[in-house]
Amino acid sequence: MGGAFLAAAVLARLGGRIGLPTIPLFILAGILLGPHTPGVVLVSDPHDLEMLSALGLVLLLFYLGLEFHMDDLKTGGRKMAVAGGIYLALNVGAGLGFGFALGWGTSEALVLAGVLGISSSAIVTKVLVDTGRLGNPETKPILGIIVVEDIFLALYLAALQPILSGADSLSAAVMDGGKAFGFLLLLALAARFGTRVIGRLFAIKDDELLVISFLGAAVFVAGVSEWFGVADAIGAFMVGLMLGSTASGNRIRKLVHPLRDAFGAIFFFAFGLSIDPGDLPVVLWPVLAAVAVTLLMNVLAGLGSARVYGFGAGPAANISTTLLARGEFALILATMAAGAGLDSRLSPFIAGYVLLLAVLGPLAAGRSAWLARILPKTRGDDHGKNTPPPPKETPRTSATTVA
Repeated sequence: MGGAFLAAAVLARLGGRIGLPTIPLFILAGILLGPHTPGVVLVSDPHDLEMLSALGLVLLLFYLGLEFHMDDLKTGGRKMAVAGGIYLALNVGAGLGFGFALGWGTSEALVLAGVLGISSSAIVTKVLVDTGRLGNPETKPILGIIVVEDIFLALYLAALQPILSGADSLSAAVMDGGKAFGFLLLLALAARFGTRVIGRLFAIKDDELLVISFLGAAVFVAGVSEWFGVADAIGAFMVGLMLGSTASGNRIRKLVHPLRDAFGAIFFFAFGLSIDPGDLPVVLWPVLAAVAVTLLMNVLAGLGSARVYGFGAGPAANISTTLLARGEFALILATMAAGAGLDSRLSPFIAGYVLLLAVLGPLAAGRSAWLARILPKTRGDDHGKNTPPPPKETPRTSATTVA
């Protein structure tokens, strides 16, 4: 564990000197020091870090919930739903079409629809923190799209599971989907109407007890969410959403930073452990084609979302590039596909695709001004509104990374 932390920190510090983002460097550390690469092996079995990796994902999404205020949902829920619908229609639809075009099979195409269609909430959160854009106006549609994706994700997994397992019971699939949706609805109602009661429960003066309390709540609800068929990270997000609106919200944001950064690094390191570089050449061309499709769909989705909000080319470019990365959900699908005995090319394809976008996504987000220059102009640009000048982005003091 000590070696994992140190390796991630050293690589990230070296990369930071030449302007590289930390996320792909944490992943690279996992690849280089994992069981699939010659040389020093710090962790021979990626499952050894499974619980710590899950905790990293939970804390990343918990922090995202803290930054996503209930007022944003109340005032912009309809726009968020439209922007999220546009993003899913373009990316999931393109993923499904791409899957059928590969000709690997119907089940494989349904898996690829989710792989190409769903952004990495963890990487998106890290990109927003590292670029200092949490306070930007276009961050609201970005977070709204993630929320819509998470809701879709729960229903998609519930529908996909019986297909991969070969079950022929439609009623069982409907029951699983209903159970997941019901639990999400319960959490949403608690976030909407229970803030006052929750605020009293977390009105704790002692920082030590407050840390233990919010960490316990986030992890506990994440575990219960998984039992109901909802991704654990979504449960943690909802807890963050509830606590962010309480009087203790600002203190919790400050106290969770070091936990988020440390365990977030382990999440990406563990992701790298699962990648076998030797499998990647077999699927190189399909991976490159999939990346090209994702780039195009994200630009179109960014333009569509910006149009819904009346933003100009700058925010549209930020939306397109911030949501580009794919990650933890794709790996979940790769694991499910391998267990179901689907095409053997699927797992290395997903690994290569995710790794490439995990590198390109943060790099593209940091240079979104380049994309903004070639995007079509809108009314927001003409009036000089909503589109800041090519940003000289300075991360907020609190948004420090492990490095």
